[in-house]
Amino acid sequence: MSVDVKTGASKSEALHQKILENFIIIRKKDLIWRKADSEMFYAEHTGRFFFQRLVEFMSSGPMRAYILAREDAITHWRMMMGPTKVFRARFSSPETLRGQYGLTDTRNTTHGSDSIESAKREILFFFPEFSADEWMIREEPRFRLGLTEYNEESQIHTVKHT
Repeated sequence: MSVDVKTGASKSEALHQKILENFIIIRKKDLIWRKADSEMFYAEHTGRFFFQRLVEFMSSGPMRAYILAREDAITHWRMMMGPTKVFRARFSSPETLRGQYGLTDTRNTTHGSDSIESAKREILFFFPEFSADEWMIREEPRFRLGLTEYNEESQIHTVKHT
């Protein structure tokens, strides 16, 4: 599953901790997007009323992209994020990430893939060197068996070396 998080530094660390409590972190990358990157990533929304605000926000400063894993990861992440509309999230789901950290509907703090197909496409966008299919064959069985450890320095989980 691909995720991107757009917050300030202290919020970013708080979100990282929440992610760590709920997921195995396969990859993490801090980056700054150019406007062209945002336009390409959100191309399916071109022409919609919020497109320009979304592109400007996503290219306005640092963000963090993740590849997360767990059983039913997409559903779990989407529940953690909460409703897209921040106003709704604040009142109906205040414990969600968007309820706590979202600013507006286009500045709602988090993005998450909505399907396995979207996740694979979005993972390639953020992590072109990563092969989800290869990871599933080589690494996932070890992760599933709990043969992982969290590396504080890289802030990702790795296979334990015994």
